[in-house]
Amino acid sequence: MVDSLKKPEIKEIRPGVKAPAKDTILTPRFYTTDFDEMATMDISVNEDELQAILQEFREDYNRHHFVRDAEFEQSWEHIDGETRQLFIEFLERSCTAEFSGFLLYKELGRRLKDKSPVVAECFNLMSRDEARHAGFLNKAMSDFNLQLDLGFLTKSKKYTFFKPKFIFYATYLSEKIGYWRYIKIYRHLESHPENRIYPIFRFFENWCQDENRHGDFFSALMKSQPQFLNDWKARLWCRFFLLSVFATMYLNDLQRKDFYAAIGLDARTYDIDVIRNTNETAARVFPVILNVDHPEFFKALDTGAEANAKMVAVGKSNLPKPLKFLRRLPHIANIGWQIVRLYFMKPIDAEKMRTVVR
Repeated sequence: MVDSLKKPEIKEIRPGVKAPAKDTILTPRFYTTDFDEMATMDISVNEDELQAILQEFREDYNRHHFVRDAEFEQSWEHIDGETRQLFIEFLERSCTAEFSGFLLYKELGRRLKDKSPVVAECFNLMSRDEARHAGFLNKAMSDFNLQLDLGFLTKSKKYTFFKPKFIFYATYLSEKIGYWRYIKIYRHLESHPENRIYPIFRFFENWCQDENRHGDFFSALMKSQPQFLNDWKARLWCRFFLLSVFATMYLNDLQRKDFYAAIGLDARTYDIDVIRNTNETAARVFPVILNVDHPEFFKALDTGAEANAKMVAVGKSNLPKPLKFLRRLPHIANIGWQIVRLYFMKPIDAEKMRTVVR
């Protein structure tokens, strides 16, 4: 007997205000850290680079960029059905991720103001950028008669604690993968304007430069703390965060492949390109990177994505919760096994690569 599937619906906490997406292992997270440890960090080893990045932040190249123009002033009812729902999900996930960055950077800027003024100002200016991004995305959601209550989100969202070095690894990769995601969508739609279903994509070229500068800041910050990059533990953690970021994006995007199809992209091809570029970028600072060209690498991610799709289908079924849990278990185990396989795949020594380039 085939289980019937529930019709997808958008839940609201009040009219026009979307209920936040349920937290899962694949949803954007809010972070906190050890602010005292961060305040004691000595950045003198790489202060010149951090000062140069701070000057770029002060220039505020995008201060006049995020302004809605006449193209937004129309009805978007023609984007309907599943495409509409997937597009709203895209806007919500992006807004939540940007707002998460704003909250973390703002708090770091406040806490470090007296003890590390250069780093504190960098965080404050990055929070400015992230606030613009989140606000622009939330306003875009209002074109679809929905918005997020960011104040409610601040209070209701669970916060994940990461030690500073883990914050550096995770946010560096988040910013750099964001750059590659935005620029690839922008370039694709520049070549195929007939697929640009909504004007927000026109803003991605400048937008991705904010992401790139933020990533450069975290790169410089990690270089100022060589203990985060130069031992065996750093090698293991860098592999872990690379794999976590890549696998999360891959499973999410293949689950929402119809959204990418709506703008003329194949989700799998797009993700492979983004992963390869981000991996190469990470080689500039991380001691190791993943061997994404290994013939088993994307096969394992494909197997994980198939298991995730089956797990999502079980979740949408009318089965009782205990039976849903039992039906999901083999798919969870399959995803876990594929991740373990990839983690223990021999990585590439990025330090040797940099030595050869020199």
